[in-house]
Amino acid sequence: MAQPPILSWEGLGLQQGGRWLFGGPDYEDIDLHIGPRDRLALIGRNGAGKTTLMRLIDDRIEADRGIRKIKPGTRIVFLEQEPDFSGFNTLMDFALGGTHPPERHEVESIAGQLGIDMDRPANTASGGERRRAAIARALAQDPDLLLLDEPTNHLDLGAIDWLEDWLSRYRGAFVVISHDRTFLKRLTKATLWLDRGTLRRKEVGFGGYEAWEEQVYAEEARAAEKLDAKLKIEAHWLERGVTARRKRNQGRLEKLWQMRAARAAMISTTGTAKLKLASDEEFKSKSVIVAEKVFKSFGDRAVIKDFSLRIQRGDRIGIVGANGAGKTTLLKLLTGEMQPDTGKVEISKKLSGVMIDQQRSLLEPDRTVRQILAEGGDWVDVRGIRKHVQGYLKEFLFDPKIVDTKVGTMSGGERSRLLLAREFARTANLLVLDEPTNDLDLETLDLLQEVIADFEGTVLIVSHDRDFLDRTVTITLGLDGSGRVDVVAGGYEDWEAKRRAPQHQAKAKPAAAKAEKPSAPPPPKSDKLSYKDQRDFELLPTRIEELEAAIAKGEAILSDPDLYTSDPQKFATISKGIENARAEKDAAEERWLEIAERVEG
Repeated sequence: MAQPPILSWEGLGLQQGGRWLFGGPDYEDIDLHIGPRDRLALIGRNGAGKTTLMRLIDDRIEADRGIRKIKPGTRIVFLEQEPDFSGFNTLMDFALGGTHPPERHEVESIAGQLGIDMDRPANTASGGERRRAAIARALAQDPDLLLLDEPTNHLDLGAIDWLEDWLSRYRGAFVVISHDRTFLKRLTKATLWLDRGTLRRKEVGFGGYEAWEEQVYAEEARAAEKLDAKLKIEAHWLERGVTARRKRNQGRLEKLWQMRAARAAMISTTGTAKLKLASDEEFKSKSVIVAEKVFKSFGDRAVIKDFSLRIQRGDRIGIVGANGAGKTTLLKLLTGEMQPDTGKVEISKKLSGVMIDQQRSLLEPDRTVRQILAEGGDWVDVRGIRKHVQGYLKEFLFDPKIVDTKVGTMSGGERSRLLLAREFARTANLLVLDEPTNDLDLETLDLLQEVIADFEGTVLIVSHDRDFLDRTVTITLGLDGSGRVDVVAGGYEDWEAKRRAPQHQAKAKPAAAKAEKPSAPPPPKSDKLSYKDQRDFELLPTRIEELEAAIAKGEAILSDPDLYTSDPQKFATISKGIENARAEKDAAEERWLEIAERVEG
């Protein structure tokens, strides 16, 4: 039996900037109910009101209409996207200053697990250190309901893994806003979708959100046929602008897998490019950055050791690792901003780059959108093609009416999207993206993936967003902090698979096998394979397909919005079955890749 909610909003409506953000005469009033063990993803475009809804839940702002009900004794803690550290001398002072001040030993325990020095002065702490301190303060307050606004921003992969593990064991409820698809897929069990002033809820985690979204837009498109032409056009744009974009991106992913397979064939086990093209001259002519036996240290610490790689035109390079592992150093070495102690980095003289950094430092708050994009005029030069500024805004999912809006009034996500529009208009053959996904909504991430896929030059990406890397990069450079740089053809998951594999299997090339989607041509007979190995090599591809079909079928059943309330036992059984099928599929893929490497050898 479903438990009663610990918090509810009934008939919620709010005006903002002279218009109704949700509710009121413009939209239906919002009804929201949060149960004691809910794991909710809050989805919506930048500017839809996601953070505002969080503040209403936390009673930080007053609504214009509606009734808020809360179970007595319920403790709500809000982890803000940008907490205010002013007035606090140290990170510990900040952590002990919450609404429900936590015990110091609780903060110290969590901070120790996150690897953060809480005695660090708050005004000089980095974004990652501040984020960890904010997490320590929030979790140490022992909340019944956690409100998480972009919790993975500025966190490295180790900290994200730790937070995922903590939340998976957490016994309370949480609502999370995040652009990190992997984070949402692993943790959420239901989805709140804030869209055009309306809040929808579906009892399926983020893994089923995209299918639900497409279904809603398709239904709206059919309904629009009975309405006036303006609504038809809007619904048509929604269907084409979202659904069609996702279908195009599926085609781009297929192309990405092919590119990974080709690059895997060129990368040796030591990370040095080897000849697999028509001729050595052809291979070298396509190279834009060549690193040979690069070594870089700071004091007694070797940050980069014996690193070699030949980067070609069109490569998409992802750089991953913990904070402090050397990602920024490696990026500076590859772009010529820093010189190695030994070895050399040769950069093509024809390479001209654009860098988009995580500080969004290129936008002045008092300037208008028109001034940022078109220097105050009506036209913007987009890589040599003249476009009207309002038409160009549409390409980056903006309402053209915002053309004379000041940057300072825009949300963080809108400013990030504007910066992308400005920088992608420049003529360049090298893009350097430092944490480009911070503050972006999911639709803008789809757009960014599309732009990167269509970019004809070379891309260097530093990111902790695992799903984004899996969808965009052809090569991953993984740093473990020891100075070693793993060169893996593929994305984040391919790097992780290599890290998980036993040392003697570290030379495996999972991306190539993944790109080929092992449909298993008959393996060459090899006396190195046992009977069981031979059977697994032949049969596992079929089993993997069966598991993928079972997972898809289960997710389709869970997409029924009434299943959770009508038959919670069936919902739980199917959810567990999907989890088991995914685990078996992962194990089967690793086993097949292990045997495939031996066959190739």
